[in-house]
Amino acid sequence: MKMSNIIKRIAFTPGEPAGIGPDLCVKLAQLNLPFQLVVIADPEMLRQRAKLLDLPIKIIEFNPDLSSVEQIAGHLTVLPVKVAIKVVCGFTNILNSLYVLNTIEQAVKGCLEGLFSAVVNGPVQKSIINEAGYIFSGHTEFIAGITGGYPVMMLSTESLRVALATTHLPLKEVSSAITFDSLKSVIEILHYDLTTRFNIEHPRILVCGLNPHAGENGYLGREEIDIIVPVIKDLRQKGMDIIGPLPADTIFTAKYLETGDVVLAMYHDQGLPVLKYQGFGKAVNITLGLPIIRTSVDHGTALDLAGTGKASTSSLEYALETALIMATHK
Repeated sequence: MKMSNIIKRIAFTPGEPAGIGPDLCVKLAQLNLPFQLVVIADPEMLRQRAKLLDLPIKIIEFNPDLSSVEQIAGHLTVLPVKVAIKVVCGFTNILNSLYVLNTIEQAVKGCLEGLFSAVVNGPVQKSIINEAGYIFSGHTEFIAGITGGYPVMMLSTESLRVALATTHLPLKEVSSAITFDSLKSVIEILHYDLTTRFNIEHPRILVCGLNPHAGENGYLGREEIDIIVPVIKDLRQKGMDIIGPLPADTIFTAKYLETGDVVLAMYHDQGLPVLKYQGFGKAVNITLGLPIIRTSVDHGTALDLAGTGKASTSSLEYALETALIMATHK
C-alpha cells in the first residue's frame, strides 16, 4: 500500500458484525501500515473472528494519550465497544444494530475532537438497522446528522470519479430534490474539495442531465432548461470549469472522461453502475462537504463470505489510502 510518510491516526468501523467487516480488520492487522489504525469494535468478537480465520492477532486497547504510531503486523489497536449479543457469521441480529451505530458515532466524534485524522467505514446492513427501529438511510446522511455540513457523495477508482447531486432517494423524488440552490451547493462543494483535499488546481466537472438526451431541448423534460443550465452558467461566471449538461449515455465515453476530473450524476443509479462496473472492489466511497474526512469501502456486508477468509481487503486499503491523502492535503 503506497501512502504518505506522515504518521496519521485513522479510525475504522467494521460495520455489520455478522458480515465481512471483522474479517477485513483481522486481515489488515497482518500488514505493516505507515499510520495508526484504530478499530472501533468489540475486541472479543475480533479475537473470535481471527481464530476462525486462523490468523494471529494481538489486540492493544487504544490509549488516546499516546502518540500515534505505525501499525506493526500482527497487532491491532482497538477502541472497545461491546456487541449486545454474540455474533454468528452470516446471521444478522437486530440487537446489534445499536452497536453498529455507536461505533460510527464514536469514530465521527473522535474526528470532530481531533482524536482521529479521518474515519473509514466498513459495510453495514441498512435493513437490519431500520428493522431495529432506527432511521438509517446510509452512512452519508447519518454522519452529516452528527457533524453538520452539506454531504456530497463521491465514489472514486484510480481512473474515474463520480459524484451525486442526490443520494439515497426513491427515483420518484429525485426531480423535486434537484433545485437551483441544492445543485449549486453540490457543485461548489465538489469544486472546493477537489481543490483543497485532492490538490486539483482547476478541476473540470462534467455534469449529467437528468432526463434522457439531457431533456432533448425540453421535449423530454425541463429540468435541464429550468435548473441545471442556469446553475452551470452562474458557476462558470465565477470561474469554474464545468461541461454540460450532457446525456448520461454520452458523458461516460473516452471523449469526455479523458478531459474531466469528475462526473456529477443527478441520482444514485445514473452514475454508480458505470463506476462499479469499471472498478468494483477497487473503489472508495467519499463523503465531501463535511468538517471531517470520511471514506468507506464500495461493497456490501457479504454475509455469505463472513468467516471464510475469502473477503478481499482491496477496497478497504484504497479507502484508507484515500483518507490518508485527503488528511495530508487538509
